[in-house]
Amino acid sequence: MRARSRIIGTPERPRLCVFRSNKHFYAQVIDDTTGRVLASASTQIAELKQAGKGTDSAAAKRVGVTLAVRAKSAGVLRVVFDRAGYRYHGRVAAMAAGAREGGMEF
Repeated sequence: MRARSRIIGTPERPRLCVFRSNKHFYAQVIDDTTGRVLASASTQIAELKQAGKGTDSAAAKRVGVTLAVRAKSAGVLRVVFDRAGYRYHGRVAAMAAGAREGGMEF
């Protein structure tokens, strides 16, 4: 909650929020001023579900690349990264690397 109180998404730099469960990985680009989700991706969408199980770092990286493509189409290139209290390690770091590979700037 301490990190969340300092990280606020604006229209110029929306917030990239991640959530990881034991089975899946989710990421959203959120504009907090209007409360809108601008782009989202997860291991449960059809194109990523066929690529394999959603519990490994490779799946999280695919989520990051897919999210970057969807955010670009929504006009978002720069974001503020909200890791939601998770350590920057493993799947969270892999998703961030995939998003950077897809063209997002943190």
